[in-house]
Amino acid sequence: MTDASWTERLFGGFRKTSERLSDNLTGVVGTAKLDDATLDGVEDALILSDLGPAAASRIRAKLAEKRFGLTLTERELKEAVAEEIAAILRPVAKPLEVTAFPRPQVILVIGVNGSGKTTTIAKLAHLFQEDDYGVMLAAGDTFRAAAIGQLAVWAERLGVPITRGPEGGDPASIVFDAVKTATETGIDALVVDTAGRLQNKRELMDELAKIRRVLGRLNPEAPHDVVLVLDATNGQNALSQIEVFKEVAGVTGLIMTKLDGTARGGVLVAAAEQYGLPIHAIGVGEKIDDLRPFDPDLVARVIAGVA
Repeated sequence: MTDASWTERLFGGFRKTSERLSDNLTGVVGTAKLDDATLDGVEDALILSDLGPAAASRIRAKLAEKRFGLTLTERELKEAVAEEIAAILRPVAKPLEVTAFPRPQVILVIGVNGSGKTTTIAKLAHLFQEDDYGVMLAAGDTFRAAAIGQLAVWAERLGVPITRGPEGGDPASIVFDAVKTATETGIDALVVDTAGRLQNKRELMDELAKIRRVLGRLNPEAPHDVVLVLDATNGQNALSQIEVFKEVAGVTGLIMTKLDGTARGGVLVAAAEQYGLPIHAIGVGEKIDDLRPFDPDLVARVIAGVA
């Protein structure tokens, strides 16, 4: 489902990451054997590229186990690194599928303000539409009038219904109305925007708990998914957001945005290594079709600079 332009933008976002890896390998391999010095260079480059110490150490150990003492070209080493990155990413690659019965599948989308959450909701709805699912949006982030307005604009563009309320309204009430309407009208997927403020964790936790209670009255299985949207430009700070939102909201999966505008996308690997949460999709732009299902092998090769 990738096209040349989208892949090129993904490459562009990871170029600094792959260049950093190249800088640490150039002149080290070619006629030289894979030794401790080369492995040190690889491990350092991976850490500097936001893959994190745990993933970098794991990749180093696997390279040493399989290839220590072998003479490798720079490309062969990069391909070996790509394979080990893919081994970390493959277990967490999981498209967000509509499987709930009875319908609708209720998807809470969470994330800090500025992460691209509201736009990602629209892109996610578009992905579902491409698979011929009926979609409804719910403007549960009543904390910001701009979020309500932005989601309403996207709903109109996509031609999908939206349930909304006034700024400062009760999010749980809006979600209740949305689920009721979606159930009555045969909607397949209900995608719910939620507040993104973390200044008061307790307040947000209470709000989400109330939404869950209200959902439980209509459908004990809901929410079926709690998807955290992360901004790739935050690098390692994205990991602390996962930690907080796991505690606050019970995150079930991740979507990472803005991978075309950062050299810090290696944090995807760190997140997979540290948390093992499903990565549903990644985004590389602002257009409606710029969100794509997560392809672990493509991303691994892009990070290593060999795709």
